[in-house]
Amino acid sequence: MSELFNLEVINPEKSFLAKDDVREVVVPAFEGEMGILKDHISIISFLKPGIMRVLTANSEEKYYIEDGILEFKDNSLSILTSSVIRYNEIDRVYIEKSIQEAEENLSKEDINDQQKFLISQKIDTLKSIIVN
Repeated sequence: MSELFNLEVINPEKSFLAKDDVREVVVPAFEGEMGILKDHISIISFLKPGIMRVLTANSEEKYYIEDGILEFKDNSLSILTSSVIRYNEIDRVYIEKSIQEAEENLSKEDINDQQKFLISQKIDTLKSIIVN
């Protein structure tokens, strides 16, 4: 019996990624890292900035994801996000610029605790990419 399921990642421009041979997806959910396997219970969850790992029968791919929402139902995982970038395509200039913008937003007076949390997550994730 197959242990594989379908994945589709959509951003505002297009369908970014579609696969039908996915074994596991690990996403940065608000609750913490969440692993999705075939026959997972139906779920809807919000995503925070972090690294999404997609494991297929033959490979592992990583993506930097800024935010979004996921839905898993009937062995099909759909992820809607405003920003997704292949991990190996992120360059130092993008990371440094994004960190600088995030730090400027973090210093603003009018942001709430949830926004502070998300911005801090973004900064921490981007800094970890520089190290790796």
